[in-house]
Amino acid sequence: MTRLRTRFGVPEGAVPAGRMIDLPNRGTTYLVDIPGPPGAPALILLHGVACTARLNWFPALTALSERFRVLLFDQRWHGRGIRAGSFRVVDCADDIPAVLDALGLESALCAGYSLGGAVTLLAARRHPNRMRGLVLCATPYRFRETLRERAFHRTYGAFAESVRPCAERAATAHHDRLRTHPVSQSASGEFTRWALRELRSTSGWSSAMAIADIGEFDATAWLPEIAHPTAVVITTRDHAIPVRRQLEMATMIPDAAIHLVNAGHTACVLRADRFVPVLVRACDEVAGRSAKSSRSLGRGQLSCRAE
Repeated sequence: MTRLRTRFGVPEGAVPAGRMIDLPNRGTTYLVDIPGPPGAPALILLHGVACTARLNWFPALTALSERFRVLLFDQRWHGRGIRAGSFRVVDCADDIPAVLDALGLESALCAGYSLGGAVTLLAARRHPNRMRGLVLCATPYRFRETLRERAFHRTYGAFAESVRPCAERAATAHHDRLRTHPVSQSASGEFTRWALRELRSTSGWSSAMAIADIGEFDATAWLPEIAHPTAVVITTRDHAIPVRRQLEMATMIPDAAIHLVNAGHTACVLRADRFVPVLVRACDEVAGRSAKSSRSLGRGQLSCRAE
């Protein structure tokens, strides 16, 4: 048992292997599909910048898969995700219904972390009928508020553009090598090396592209229109996403529930002992509200037909 595994308390087999899937007219990505209990609702997990789906979420997979069919995939230019054009949050949002179509699913709950939360919000706006409920973790609703933030995102954007020709070729070649690399979880003695491989599978240039584009994201105008059952998991010691901004978002989304985690921006992994129980409660709550809403809608439709 490695020190990393001991610290996170991750049981053997908690990081299941996935497979490459093709999303027609979009590209290929790496998907993990954990069945969960019979008839369980589907839950999509979306990771943050400079991470992969499995690395972001591995501490939570065992607990979540006891309740949900858990789906997680690498977002564009991350890990083994789609390599097409530049990174755009809007494309990431449109990838969600494409994944659902590939799996024959009408809709799913969606939980996003940081960048993944912004993608979740945009998907709810662009594809409201495909989203059953939202769980937004360590998520901002806008980025460029202060002079420091604007300078930060402009710098990353300028860097990404300046190195684009050579960086894109290198990142694509690296992605091609990853597709043929064994991706199953290693034995416990190899767990730390597995985690480092996942971390290194996203290039610095890819992260810079994502940071530059996410800097343009601003949901201020339409947050009050979000009608899905929503829970906001606030990381109260977060120095990357200001706590005030997370709280503002929660108050702007109608009837959003607030859940607090006493940890920083890396809570999903480095403070999984605190984060995972709160995440599970938030997902359970949203799933319950979603099911109740569906039952109420069904009764209303039956009443209309009877009349």
